[in-house]
Amino acid sequence: MKINAPVDNGEAQSRRPAAASRYEAVIGIECHVELRTRSKMFCACANEFGGEPNTRICPVCLALPGALPVANKEAILHMIRAGLAFGAEVPAFSKFDRKNYFYPDMPKNYQISQYDMPLTIGGAVQYWMDDGTLRECRLTRIHLEEDTGKSMHAGTGDGRIAGSSYSLIDFNRAGVPLMECVSEPDLHSAEEAVAYLSTLKRTFVQLGVSDVKMEEGSLRCDANVSVRPAAEAALGTKTEIKNMNSFRSVFRAIESEIERQVSVLEDGGRIVQETRGWDEEAGTTHVMRSKELAHDYRYFPDPDLVPIEIDPSAIEEMRRSLPQLPVQRFQRYREEFGLTVAQATQLIDNLALAEYFEACVAHSGNAKQSVNIVLGDLSRLANESGTAVYVSPVTPEAVAELIRLVEHGTINSKIAKEALARSWRGEGSPATIVEREGLAQTSDTAAIEGFIEEALAANAQSVSDYRSGKTNVLGFLVGQVMRASRGKANPQMVQELLKQRLD
Repeated sequence: MKINAPVDNGEAQSRRPAAASRYEAVIGIECHVELRTRSKMFCACANEFGGEPNTRICPVCLALPGALPVANKEAILHMIRAGLAFGAEVPAFSKFDRKNYFYPDMPKNYQISQYDMPLTIGGAVQYWMDDGTLRECRLTRIHLEEDTGKSMHAGTGDGRIAGSSYSLIDFNRAGVPLMECVSEPDLHSAEEAVAYLSTLKRTFVQLGVSDVKMEEGSLRCDANVSVRPAAEAALGTKTEIKNMNSFRSVFRAIESEIERQVSVLEDGGRIVQETRGWDEEAGTTHVMRSKELAHDYRYFPDPDLVPIEIDPSAIEEMRRSLPQLPVQRFQRYREEFGLTVAQATQLIDNLALAEYFEACVAHSGNAKQSVNIVLGDLSRLANESGTAVYVSPVTPEAVAELIRLVEHGTINSKIAKEALARSWRGEGSPATIVEREGLAQTSDTAAIEGFIEEALAANAQSVSDYRSGKTNVLGFLVGQVMRASRGKANPQMVQELLKQRLD
């Protein structure tokens, strides 16, 4: 997936792909994640998505005179768990600051955030690429703040021209607890950025701190992008791409911005530090405003909120209670179970299915067959029926039973599929179905020879074709024998005896 930026002439277009190899991209990500709490960050309003506009608001989240904020303890604990998951330091002392700037959907005209004393410092995110290699991106910090409201533009213009358009503001989201993860500039491609963000998302779901529904704005990304000559250590001038809410947008926007910056430098231009927006339809970034610096926000400690002191024993308790994280599970699935990258990733992205798979392995001792069944036939049946695998009538014990029936030669793979489908419909365990329906595989030579004679008599032309040198019809004849046996004949014996009979 490559986004081609506009070029001024054919000569420039031909030389820029070659020029790109002479540059290295340097990328840092600022990821904003709405936390899953019952109430907002500094008031008792419900933290729920949607609803009628401006119905989940109160004097605190609207910043009416005299209203005082109170910090949400659940959000603070979520933040600390997230930091600990990535090995971050949790200082004993933290505080909230006011970040001052005007924006229409910010009722306070400042945002309660954290600046120089955040809840967590440092840490690193380990993530994996499509080829299974593990990489690492350091974290600068994870801090806690409140979300803004939401602007909705209508009419024919962009909200700035009187009479042509207008804007509406919904403050339901204003004050929702927002966790900002700031990375170091350790990423060097759009692929790495998406892999890093995917691991963040999986980890937050695993920890239960956020639903991370990007379509609902629960996870939004800004990317700081610069390029530099490949041999240089000094960083180039960065631009910030704002508010991307899908991994596809992140990938395309970073690709486009890298290409734009390389083109500017190749043409003798200079990169300007600025904030840029992403145009999904055009596939290019565009200037929004000059980039603000920290002093532009006039940070100072929020006078209405007391500092936060964290009990070290509470931190250690949270550290001990952390679940197995996605990257740890990925490594175990690859090393212990021998799963492919795609199989491991598919399971990790569905934690309930991953736990079901592990139960299948525990009962069967066969990871390869377990993953083939869980991600193959069971997932197909789940898609067709709309019932999740882990709540279906097919238990992990039933999967293990099916695997043993195949391993012992009691049934073949065709009968196994039939037994699994019947078990899914609630007809009983695989062993019960096989015994009740007489589906056990036969390896009796005389019986199989009878099926072969029946198939050959019904397909005389194919027999003649085989004996005249068209040996590719053997597979067809094997299928006819299996059909005559209602799938119960041992396929390997069928092929051997059939070939002997034909030859």
